[in-house]
Amino acid sequence: MSLDVPSAVLASAERGELTDEQFLSVVRDSLPYAWEVVSAAAADGEHAVPPPSEAHRGQLLRALASTSIRTALERHFGMALAFQNCHKVGAFPLDEVGGEAYRAFISPQSQILNQTPELRDC
Repeated sequence: MSLDVPSAVLASAERGELTDEQFLSVVRDSLPYAWEVVSAAAADGEHAVPPPSEAHRGQLLRALASTSIRTALERHFGMALAFQNCHKVGAFPLDEVGGEAYRAFISPQSQILNQTPELRDC
């Protein structure tokens, strides 16, 4: 899944003048489901609802697998994002990275306990 980049944003990028605001606008418009999930995780600390379709799952994977998208989202929300599988996203205040809740979320034990047969191919 590619981002839908308006010509004005592409021109800014070509001139080396792309702003975080422009980039985040492209992400929000191109990956609305992923934006919703990250927004919910930032507000609640975690989002664990499976995506309603493969297209939605693709948006979330695209957002969290891309270093530039993920770090822009982290800067925007002021949170560190952690990702366990095709739907479980944690959001942690930056000063809590390395803390007990963060370490528990990213632990191998937590990863194993979060697996189900339904999510095998996600």
